[in-house]
Formats: sequence, C-alpha cells, structure tokens
Amino acid sequence: MVGRTGSVHPVRNPKVEGPKLTFEDGPGQWHVMVKDRKLTGQAPDGPLSGVPAPTLNHAPPSAWSNPEPLFNSRDLTGWAPDNPAANHWIAGSGELQNLQAGANIHTTRQFDDFKLHIEYNCPLGGNSGVYLRGRYEVQVEYEPAGKNDAFHAMGSIYGFIPPASVVAARPGQWESYDVTLVGRTVSVVRDGVLIIDKLEIPGITGGALDSLEGQPGPIYLQGDHTGGLKYRNITISVPQR
Repeated sequence: MVGRTGSVHPVRNPKVEGPKLTFEDGPGQWHVMVKDRKLTGQAPDGPLSGVPAPTLNHAPPSAWSNPEPLFNSRDLTGWAPDNPAANHWIAGSGELQNLQAGANIHTTRQFDDFKLHIEYNCPLGGNSGVYLRGRYEVQVEYEPAGKNDAFHAMGSIYGFIPPASVVAARPGQWESYDVTLVGRTVSVVRDGVLIIDKLEIPGITGGALDSLEGQPGPIYLQGDHTGGLKYRNITISVPQR
C-alpha cells in the first residue's frame, strides 16, 4: 500500500476469496472487488475505485534536446506552491530556497520523458525530495544516522529502489542529481556516481500529486518536511524523436 503520505508498506491480514479482497490498513478494513479489470469497493474513509496502472514501455529517445533552465535564478517565475498560504520558498542570488517547513513547490510546465539536472544543498537534519512528474520521489535527506534504511536514504526512489552505491555525505554543501526518466525506467547519477541504473519504478511514491501515471507531470520539490533546503541550476532536456 502507498498512502497519500508516507512510504510503501505491507497491509495487514489480506484475504482473497475469488474476486474479493479484504485487508487492513490504517484505521480500518478495506473491501475490494475485481471485475472487468476494474476495482471497486470500500476504504475506511469512503468508496474506492481503480484501474490497472499503465506499463509505460517507452522506447529510449534517439536524441535529447539541449538543456533548458527551469529556474531563472531570480524569482519564482515558472513555479507554483501547492499551498500559497504556507509558502516559504524564495528565490534570488541563483538559489531557490525553502526558509521553513510549509508548502511544496512545482513547475507550471509538465513533462513526459526527460533528463533532469538539479543541484541541492541539504542541511544536517534536512528532509526534502525531488518528485519526477510529481509522482516518483528521489529522496533528499540528511536526517539522524539510523533513521532511514537504504530504501529511504539520500538518492533512493523513496521506498522502492535503494541507491546501489554509497556517496559520502556532505550536509550543508552543494551536490547534484542527474536523473533520466523514460516511461517507468529511471537512472540517477549523484555527484558523478551512478547510483540507480535503468531500473523500473513500480508505482507512485507517498506524497505524489496524483496517480495518473500515464500523463505528463511537473518537477515537484518537497517543502513540507523541513526548511533550510536550497536548489539551483535546474535544467531539463526532452526527447527529440
């Protein structure tokens, strides 16, 4: 189960009887019926419905466009907070900074497949994330040692894919991600080290804007956990087919 927040986790007491599935998660029991490749049923907080997730078997592009800036280094043009009343994102001197926990922020443009370059500065104790299409979080965190396992550590696809290589921690210093996303296939390079190599993301991560995986989505920066995060030099390339 992936909730609106938090990480993917096992449900409790699952039972299958023909097309019927029941299980427990959160405050109560879920009742799900499968028919004609659709789900219907009842969650603890109301009715539910669902359809199969798209496979997203995109062919790798033959070429990519030149990198285009997503942040102009001066102001928030091209970006929008998800909760303007709680927004603490500011821009200037080449940096996009979240002064304190509050709103998340996303590009006003949406993207399908892309290559993203983004530089981040995460303080000790900081927690943020870079959401690809607004649905798949590349974790950014320097929380206390032992709080997060590899599936939730810096550079992971949160809850699903741990980084394959360990990169030395540098809290309070500038680091970089270079992320390639084609369909569900993701590669992540952290500070020049390949930490995820063409692996499939099985589904949305907690905190996703929506579950409409077949549609384009924005670049989305998490700001509701802690403040002190800074981002800069954010560029994107898109396929030239």
